[in-house]
Amino acid sequence: FNNTYQAGPLSLFYSQGTKPLELWEVHGNVKMVSDDLLQATVLQLADNNITDSYMISPPAPGVTLGITLPVLVLLVKNVDRFFSFEVQVQDDQNFTRRFRASNYQSVTRAEPHICTMPLLLDKGWNFIQIDLEEYTNRVYRTRYAKTLQIQVHANTRIRRIFFAESVTTYEQLLPDLKLYSP
Repeated sequence: FNNTYQAGPLSLFYSQGTKPLELWEVHGNVKMVSDDLLQATVLQLADNNITDSYMISPPAPGVTLGITLPVLVLLVKNVDRFFSFEVQVQDDQNFTRRFRASNYQSVTRAEPHICTMPLLLDKGWNFIQIDLEEYTNRVYRTRYAKTLQIQVHANTRIRRIFFAESVTTYEQLLPDLKLYSP
C-alpha cells in the first residue's frame, strides 16, 4: 500500500471475501469455521500456546504494509482464552514502534520500541479500535507515519480487520463493515 492512495476504510481481512487470507501468512492452527452466532464463516486461531498460532501481514519478509490511515479496527470474538495482537508502526523520526494488546496483561508498559497494553474483552464479539496516531503521540511523543506490520495471535475468531481515517462508534460504521448484515 506504500504507493497507493489510501482512504478509509481499507480492508486487510474479511472472512466473507473471495480471498480472505490473500494479504496474510498463517502459522499453526488457523482455519475458517462457521460461527453459530453470526451464522457466517470466520477465521479461527486456536492454540494452547498463543505464539504457535498466528497470522501476519504482509506475508512477504522484508515488505511493509505502508498504511497511513491511523485507526486500526478489529472485529474479533472473545473465546475466553488468552489472545493478543501486535501492530508495528513507523513514526516521523523513522523509528519502528510496536503496540501489543493482550487479555492476559493487567498493566501498560512502555519501553523505547514496544508498548504492551491490557485488552479487556466483552463476552462474544468485540469491536476494537486502536488510534495509532494518538497512541504514538502519547507513548513516544512522536507522530505516527505509517503501519508496517500486523500480527494476530491465538485465541480468537476474526470477522474483519481494517483501517479507518478516524475513530468512530460501531453504530456509525458502514453497514457492510458491521458484524451483521442489515
